[in-house]
Amino acid sequence: MLALATSGLTKQFRGGQLAVNEIDLAVPAGSVFGFLGPNGSGKTTTIRMLLGLIRPTAGSHQVLGLPMPQRQADALPLVGSLVEGPAFYPHLSGRANLARLDAADRTATAATMRDRVDQALDRVGLLGAADKRYKAYSLGMKQRLAIATSLLRPRQLVVLDEPTNGLDPQGTIQVRSLIRQIAADGTTVFVSSHLLAEVEQICTHVGVMRSGRLAFQGPLAQLRGQARLLVRTSEPAQAVAVLTALGLAAVAADGAEVTADLGDMPPEVINERLVHAGVPVAGLETPRRSLEDEFVELTGAGFDVD
Repeated sequence: MLALATSGLTKQFRGGQLAVNEIDLAVPAGSVFGFLGPNGSGKTTTIRMLLGLIRPTAGSHQVLGLPMPQRQADALPLVGSLVEGPAFYPHLSGRANLARLDAADRTATAATMRDRVDQALDRVGLLGAADKRYKAYSLGMKQRLAIATSLLRPRQLVVLDEPTNGLDPQGTIQVRSLIRQIAADGTTVFVSSHLLAEVEQICTHVGVMRSGRLAFQGPLAQLRGQARLLVRTSEPAQAVAVLTALGLAAVAADGAEVTADLGDMPPEVINERLVHAGVPVAGLETPRRSLEDEFVELTGAGFDVD
């Protein structure tokens, strides 16, 4: 099952700007899906279309298997979201702010409101600061309170737009831990981010936007590509023969360095075979292209790297 699916989803604004151009997005249920792209690549516009905040120019999409906007009233109560930063009453406490948001939910029962609010605050670690005014919250606390709004009711999908934007390292760690907790409960998390280090630590799947188009989507490991093997030895010809006999692909020698595609072969097994064959191994590495390298190749743009 796909938590989010689009077909030819397009948004062109009145001035002629083509913000999103025929994207076919497929977000697996239960995944933590990182939505990447430079500023202006169409990430937030896509999110706003997915949530029914703006209408697409063309194409169609489904949320939790339900067609939008036809089944919007059924789908959106199962979705929690944080889009373009939190907005709360600064003079009210965290608990009072959540209570007002909960009261606006026509599907919520007033008699159990206090329990829902306290449970949401507890999940984000703010129950101890529930009665503190919002204006006295740190930036990290404000962001966690914003995420708490998406947890007032049981959700099958949580959509977070730049949840760690502007946070200090401690706040970033707190939000990262919270996303992991949400995902551990079986909830699909769709997170837009420009911090590659965060994406590498929390996401299972990624989608990369470039100029309104989807340049890549799939498992994170697939984006990072095939791991390579690098062997440093004074007998490169002998090493090439051993690696070739092991069935490794793309074996090549360059001076004292021999490279190959690692495949599924454990590096320690390769090292053992080389040594047993009498190849002097001065060094053995399994380098992999960084996520930043892959992103630059896909988009031709730089990226903020945490």
